[in-house]
Amino acid sequence: MAIVSRRPRNASLRFQQFVETSDLSKGKPEKSLVSSLKRKGGRNAYGRITVRHRGGGAAKKYRIIDFSRSERNVTGHVASVEYDPNRNVRIGLIVYNNGSKRYMLMPDGLGIGSSVYAGLDAEAKVGNSLPLRNIPVGFMLHNVEVTPSSGGTFARSAGTSVQLMAKTEEHATLKMPSGEIRMVLLDCWATVGVLGNADYKNINWGKAGRTRHRGIRPTVRGMAMNPVDHPHGGGEGRSKSGSHPMTPWGKGCKGTRTRTRQSTLILKRRK
Repeated sequence: MAIVSRRPRNASLRFQQFVETSDLSKGKPEKSLVSSLKRKGGRNAYGRITVRHRGGGAAKKYRIIDFSRSERNVTGHVASVEYDPNRNVRIGLIVYNNGSKRYMLMPDGLGIGSSVYAGLDAEAKVGNSLPLRNIPVGFMLHNVEVTPSSGGTFARSAGTSVQLMAKTEEHATLKMPSGEIRMVLLDCWATVGVLGNADYKNINWGKAGRTRHRGIRPTVRGMAMNPVDHPHGGGEGRSKSGSHPMTPWGKGCKGTRTRTRQSTLILKRRK
């Protein structure tokens, strides 16, 4: 997949870019694996904004992804590669030999017709899922569980992967996409391979309207607000008496460490 630039027929198209979609299958998603998705607009049950800059956007439905690879010891084949509006990585419709269907995240190297398998005796090849204790050291993984039987949690976005660095009697040492090095139990499952659509991070959205279609509302700088609205607001000129960058609620940000408890399983903090 590659980045495609639009022809500058007008100002709004001049800088727009897209990820090539020649790898996608035509047709609608699998009806049994789609559910409705209610828009929340960043509000909680009381109607108060808990996540800023959310709201609007194009209507979309949720594709149910099998993060836990629930179909074990059954061979499946990739029937189609589809776009998922809820994530930046492609998803594949897997049809298993027993007739069941599941969606999974698509790594590089898999395409329509490729076979996948999940089980204790699975071969450590792209698309297969198996416990960390059965995967050789040095392999690149994605959709890694943080605790056994919890479903994949780590490395689920486009182009990401986790490297298996070492193994002890009980734990596996993983290098995360953020640079953090941590340990998880060997009984945790993972899928072999690096997730595809890595060019997604190079997209130039081109205009504000495309961002609004994604459900992201405008962001106003704290410097442009009044003192009542933000700690950075007010003042004659730009000076704020040397205050450190902080959120509207006075919490430090832009590099301030917010993790209150250091886990013994984290060997090296993220960069």
